[in-house]
This record gives sequence, structure tokens and C-alpha cells, in this order.
Amino acid sequence: MKARVLAGAGTAALVAMLQVLPAHALTTISAGHVDAVDVDWTGSALTLDLRDGTVTPNVDRNPADVVLNAVSASKTTVPSGSAYSFLGTPGSAVWILPQTQVSNIVWPGFNTEGVPSGALQGNTLNVKLISVSGPADVSVYTTSSLGSPTIWFDSGNGLPDTRAIAINTHAHANWAFEAAGTYTVVFEATGTTAAGAAVTTGQKTYTFTVQP
Repeated sequence: MKARVLAGAGTAALVAMLQVLPAHALTTISAGHVDAVDVDWTGSALTLDLRDGTVTPNVDRNPADVVLNAVSASKTTVPSGSAYSFLGTPGSAVWILPQTQVSNIVWPGFNTEGVPSGALQGNTLNVKLISVSGPADVSVYTTSSLGSPTIWFDSGNGLPDTRAIAINTHAHANWAFEAAGTYTVVFEATGTTAAGAAVTTGQKTYTFTVQP
């Protein structure tokens, strides 16, 4: 679209203001349930969005339009024991968005319920953590009933990391951040169709803010 010529003393100020205004406001989520990694099958394409369950009805959002905020209440300390060494030194600070829902803390999950049976070979897809940018490392892991962790993704030992997830899965894990600050996290989901074609959602960028 061609630019229109504006006249008047306030033109320069108006143009400057328009240049810095965001195209749209970001949605910040600080508590409640979201499927942060929500993989769907749309037509003949694999798609990745963020399903916001903090509103009724639920809304699918572009991850780039959302800030997931780890509030101060998510701050805890690294447990003792070598199994948790991937989180840092025992007793040091770590911020965890937990596997089990806690009031007033955001609860991010993984959801592949939108992929129908037979669309992908093995009824399985791969979720990849491509990159992490921020003040420290990020890891995603589950904890068993006995307290033993299973690491899904860990930026501390090199990326990308890949995890196979079956379709019709709705699961939660612990999301751990080793320092306060802002993190940019990039995910991608891939698979192979029943006909043998490789499909991908493309890389999607997520933003997490971690409060001191």
C-alpha cells in the first residue's frame, strides 16, 4: 500500500509514534492452564500454537503473541542429589513452572490431541527444542511419584533436543529456569505422513519472563 503524504506541524511526531507502536498487544499469562506446545493437524499440515485455557472458551494463540510469566512464587531451590545436577548446584535458586498445577502459577502443558489417528506414521510426532536465548539454561522434565526426574529437554547440554510424543497426548512437565530474566525459546514439531512425506510446523518462538 502506498504511503499517504500528511501535512501539518504534528506530522513528524505522529509518524514517529506510529513507528514505535506494536502491531498488536501481547497477551501475558501469569497463572492458570495453557498448552504451551499444542500440535494440531489442519487440513494436511502440522501446526503448532499455544492453547490458552485461562479464558473461556479456550483460545489458540500464536506463541509469538504471548508472554508466559514465571512469577516470584515459582522460585525454589535445586534439590540435593546427583539426579538433579542438570538444574545447577544444590540449594541454588531455580524457578519452576510445575508438572502439577499450583494456584497462581502458570501451568504449561503439551497437547497432541488435535492430530487424528493415521495422519502420521506410527501415530507419533517429534517435538524439538531448537534454541534458548536468555540469562541461563532452561530444562523441561517430569518427576515420578518417587521423585526421580526424567529430562525431556535441557539447553545446558546442547541443543537441539528432540522428544517423540504420541498423538492423543495431553501431558505436563516441569519447566525450569536457572535465573531471573527474559528467555526466548524456539520449538518445532515434525512428523512423517502416512504417505511418507516429511511435515513440519516450522519454528515457533516463545517468550518467558522470570521474576526475581
